[in-house]
Amino acid sequence: MSSDVRIAVSGKSGCGNTTVSRILAERLGIRLINYTFHDMAKERGITFEQLCLLAETDSQYDRHLDRRQVELAMDGSCVLASRLAIWLLEQADLKVYLHASAEVRGKRIAQREGIPWRRSVIDIEARDSRDRNRYLKLYDIDIDEYGFADLIVDTELGDQYYVVEKIIDFFEKRP
Repeated sequence: MSSDVRIAVSGKSGCGNTTVSRILAERLGIRLINYTFHDMAKERGITFEQLCLLAETDSQYDRHLDRRQVELAMDGSCVLASRLAIWLLEQADLKVYLHASAEVRGKRIAQREGIPWRRSVIDIEARDSRDRNRYLKLYDIDIDEYGFADLIVDTELGDQYYVVEKIIDFFEKRP
C-alpha cells in the first residue's frame, strides 16, 4: 500500500471483532492492533474478570488501554480492533461496526468457552450494561449509538469470511 490505511473495527463481545479484524489485516497485508483488557490482565497477573471490575471504579485502566491503542494505530497502516475503535480513532479511513444480538453473541461465546448458553447470554447482557455505563461516564460515548460508522455489518448473516468480504468490498468501492 502506498499510503497509510487505518481501519477501525468495533463491536460488542461475541460479534467476531477479533477474528474478523485478524483476517482483514492478513488479507490487506497490514498490522493488527488488538490490545485488550485480556492482554492487560495477563500483564498484571490477574484475571480478566478482576480487571473488568477494577476498571468499573478506576478509569486508569480504560484510559491506558485506549491511549495505547491509538498510539499504536498512529504508527502506520493497521486494523484497530477494539470496543471503542470507531469512536477513538478519529484518523480512521474506514470505521466498521459489527452487530449481532445478545442471544447470538452468547451462543458464540458459550461455544468458544464451553459454558452454558443461558449463562453466557446473562453474562453478556450484564457486561454490555457495565461497558455502556463506564464509557458514558468516562468519555460520554454511548456504545449503543454507532450509526455514524461508515459500515455496519450484521454478523448474523454470515461467517467471518463473509464479514471480511463485505468490509473489503465496501473499502475498495469508496471514492
